[in-house]
Amino acid sequence: MKPSARAFPLLLAALLPLSACGIPETGVVEAGEPATGVLDPGVTSAPSESVPEAVPLVNVPLYFVEGGALVAVDRTVPGSTDLGSTVLMLFKGPDDKERRRGLTTELPPAAEAPTIRTDGTGVNVQLPRGAGSLSDTAVDQLACTVAVARLRQDPALGSAQVTVEQPGGRLAGRSSEDCPVDAATRRTPSKPGTAETGADPGTGTAVGGTGG
Repeated sequence: MKPSARAFPLLLAALLPLSACGIPETGVVEAGEPATGVLDPGVTSAPSESVPEAVPLVNVPLYFVEGGALVAVDRTVPGSTDLGSTVLMLFKGPDDKERRRGLTTELPPAAEAPTIRTDGTGVNVQLPRGAGSLSDTAVDQLACTVAVARLRQDPALGSAQVTVEQPGGRLAGRSSEDCPVDAATRRTPSKPGTAETGADPGTGTAVGGTGG
């Protein structure tokens, strides 16, 4: 008998016990770590998205002109503002909506921001050297905007005194008490003036030029 003929019965005998025990004859069974994060049928995973924080809106007080009278405007902008950014916003003039209301400005466009210093209730606004001379109404716009913005920063002050310093040392004093509160109660400060020496007619505060 050939060797292959003798080997066939032996191979068959070895396979019979395996088939009887239910062990599969073919196929590969893989083993490993158990699956994690299994989703229910029909549920798909989605990347987590962080919800952006809402940017708070703030009202910025600005003073413009309507029919020769000073008008208070609250412009709503996102984020916080300081005195410097408020003044730059003022120098840019009324926006489209405000112009449609008939609001204008006597302040010229500013290429450079004024220097602002605060000391309690007092605020000094120093215009850059390249700035031109401001009219009385323009000074009122600037001083009232700064005064009201300062009070919103610190309501406990009660009032604010603003000094506008123009090139050449010309000073003009204004008080927040001389500024209109809103459009419904608008009024110009009493006899505003930019006296270079002596007493300011609008506040009764003595101001004087520093020369130059």
